[in-house]
Amino acid sequence: MAVSATLHCLTGCAIGEVLGLIIGISFGLGTFITIVLSVALAFVFGFALSSLPLLKSGMTFFAAISIVAAADTLSIATMELVDNTVMAVIPGAMNAGLVNPLFWIAMPLSLTVAFFAALPVNKYLLGKNKGHALTMKYMDH
Repeated sequence: MAVSATLHCLTGCAIGEVLGLIIGISFGLGTFITIVLSVALAFVFGFALSSLPLLKSGMTFFAAISIVAAADTLSIATMELVDNTVMAVIPGAMNAGLVNPLFWIAMPLSLTVAFFAALPVNKYLLGKNKGHALTMKYMDH
């Protein structure tokens, strides 16, 4: 269950993270602004993906966002902290162009490390009936 919850979280984080880095690199934004954009988009996509099943179940937008924020914030924050730290410490990864193989090597590596960092967080939350457990009754898994 923790692996499933972490993979679910990773999907939204990866979409937002990659999109943020692509935008930041394409527009020549600085490292700090690119990281802020990537983190913001990771939360947007992470929350959006988790909210869809709740909205489909008939829940109101604000109720769904409330549950998703309670369920996913710690996991997404953990992933983003680790993912961006890995990207920042790999020399040149944050400034590698989109056609540079370094970017496409560093990104999956950073997401993999982030997955393994968030896995125990999700396992702990599920054990306490928190995190992804809050949304499970509304999702078709």
